Amino acid sequence: MPGPYSQDLRDRVASVIAGGSSARAAAKRFNISESTAVRWAQRLSADGHVEARAMGGDRRSRLSAHRVTVLTLVAHKPDLTLAEIRRALSERHGISVGLGTIWRFLAAHGITLKKKVCTPPSSSVLTWPRPATPSSAVNPRSIRNTLSSWMRRQRQPT
Repeated sequence: MPGPYSQDLRDRVASVIAGGSSARAAAKRFNISESTAVRWAQRLSADGHVEARAMGGDRRSRLSAHRVTVLTLVAHKPDLTLAEIRRALSERHGISVGLGTIWRFLAAHGITLKKKVCTPPSSSVLTWPRPATPSSAVNPRSIRNTLSSWMRRQRQPT
């Protein structure tokens, strides 16, 4: 991501705009986009300056103040989904956060939420292909046992 324009350029554009020129004329004169000049003019009239704002976002979690609450909730019911955790935090504690916030908080604490498989794996049907051994160029175990609708079984040479 490119950095902000220099403060010198910002000050020159602001002085031209404050001198009575339009933002679009200042943009053309200093070879910057019109939208940038318009934003700087709006900031100049609202804030009184055109200084660059800080880049990047706040990386602190909104849940760090509620760490004990969230970890207790997950410890009591470890199979909650992210949506259920969010709903419980909102209803019980008045904490309103997004699903991504909860996911990043749990990931930072080394907690993964994985649902258990409801049914045991099948013992009569191959559910995952076995890995092929590198001992031969064509290994029958490296060929899938099932055929899709667009495939036909090839005849074996005699």
